[in-house]
Amino acid sequence: MSAIDPILDKALRGERINMDECMELLASDAIEKMGHTANQLMLRRHPDPITTFVVGRNVNYTNICDVYCRFCAFYRSPKSGEGYVLDDNTILQKIQETVDVGGTEILMQGGTNPDLPFTYYTDLLRKIKVRFPNITMHSFSPAEIMKMKDVSDGLSLDQVVAELKAAGLDSLPGGGAEILDDRTRRKISRLKGSWTEWMDVMKSAHRHGMNTTATMVYGLGESIEERALHLLRVRDAQDECISSGYDSKGFLAFISWPFQPDNTNLKLEKASPEEYLRIVAVSRIMLDNIDNFQSSWVTMGPEMGKLSLQYGCNDFGSTMIEENVVSAAGTTHKVNIDLILKLIREAGKIPAQRDTKYNILRMYNESDRADKDFVMQN
Repeated sequence: MSAIDPILDKALRGERINMDECMELLASDAIEKMGHTANQLMLRRHPDPITTFVVGRNVNYTNICDVYCRFCAFYRSPKSGEGYVLDDNTILQKIQETVDVGGTEILMQGGTNPDLPFTYYTDLLRKIKVRFPNITMHSFSPAEIMKMKDVSDGLSLDQVVAELKAAGLDSLPGGGAEILDDRTRRKISRLKGSWTEWMDVMKSAHRHGMNTTATMVYGLGESIEERALHLLRVRDAQDECISSGYDSKGFLAFISWPFQPDNTNLKLEKASPEEYLRIVAVSRIMLDNIDNFQSSWVTMGPEMGKLSLQYGCNDFGSTMIEENVVSAAGTTHKVNIDLILKLIREAGKIPAQRDTKYNILRMYNESDRADKDFVMQN
């Protein structure tokens, strides 16, 4: 009997594991055993053999950023000649292309651009919603929201979130969480803000009835204790949302991936595939109040994405018609829908297209192919 068996048995009994137990799991090499437990817990929430994915596009509207994260290869400083802000027509064209191939979600994110006024965001959202009323704007990370607050001429965080929602923002992605502990955050991105600021944005979104996602980027030199703290803080915030009676369901999904060091100013060794599976499994075991866990094929590659479906993941994420941030760090995995269908089927699952709220839009039978192929463009 291994040291982690009582912890895994506790989780399988439906009891909540504590932070010390989470740390013990994070330190364990019994990855397959933890994966088996995580898979059982996933099946209790999702008993049907279905793996979902969303047809979406990343729109990186600006690469100008003034927080200078050491781990980011995408940003350019405000004075850089390589900085850009996409014009509205280009953004609308990208959304039109997404809609034309059956896409339902736009993940619009960019740098914290100090030269864009708050009205830029609200005007753009309104313009998008007039032309595409049915598209889901799953957009803007907490760091971007905090920059909007800074340039909003005195609006509170709640007022900024309320105005964005009124203009057409539907939900918030969890980008920028990295590690939710300030020791590591100060080391990798001194200007980006504290972990509590990230969480304050998410809690404000929940108060205003919006759903969000939570993320973790590991391999940034953080300790096992900091990884466990990250998971605990996400779980506590989800508890708060659930008990509050808000219209929001809080964090609809959790997504983790390793730091990608290529082309960045943070020279660390890339985490192993085994470490990814450990993080996925322990996250499913620890975060007992979040329904959905996304595979991170963009960073790990399609085959590892497929394997993660046996370690607690029930979702294959987005088709990522366009993605520029991770690919800037040297990680580019091109995936079209037919390949997604193939990988999900090889994992013994039935593929299904969903929307941002995890409502199933289309089931794919064994003989079905995609109507259109999507390839990530760089």
